[in-house]
Amino acid sequence: MIGVLGTHSTGKSTFLARLAHELRRDDIQVATVADLGEQAQRIGLPILFNHTYASTLWFITRGISNELEAWLHADVVLVDRAVPDALGYYRAAYAYRGEQPDAAAVASLESLVRSHSAHYDLLLRTTLDPVLPLGVNKRRDPNLDFRALADRHVNQVLHDLDLPHDLLPSHGHQTALDRVVAFTSARLASAGVGS
Repeated sequence: MIGVLGTHSTGKSTFLARLAHELRRDDIQVATVADLGEQAQRIGLPILFNHTYASTLWFITRGISNELEAWLHADVVLVDRAVPDALGYYRAAYAYRGEQPDAAAVASLESLVRSHSAHYDLLLRTTLDPVLPLGVNKRRDPNLDFRALADRHVNQVLHDLDLPHDLLPSHGHQTALDRVVAFTSARLASAGVGS
């Protein structure tokens, strides 16, 4: 399972679409787990700088559920916003609002994220280039201060939970793509998939 995470409008979905195409071209069965933001908005959950414990718990548990379901149907699962991302956004929301989250709530979320993250074979964190404009292919939050906070807190979650990850710079997608395809092919070959 390969997860990509990072602040909004930094190329996660674009990278994963290219990766899925490359892997499928090599006859690898790929399942994708989509970003849950639009679904959360439709059902009325607070998101971005309005995140709460309940909305973050929903993102984490729904993400885990979707990932486990996808796991049943593919050689490789590609996750747009791996579960540590939700914890980073939760922390960023509280920092943005100048509030302190409940320590017990934070500990319970961290425990869920840490436990599930052991299932990722590879995590990639996008890097924010503030010069690049927000994408226009879907509705985006224009709050650049919160975008930068989310970037910082997603990174901090990965470090605090000691989750190994690679960086996915905005101008380095081809290099990362080649590296991830090679990693995935080697991992599948060692598992006897496709041989």
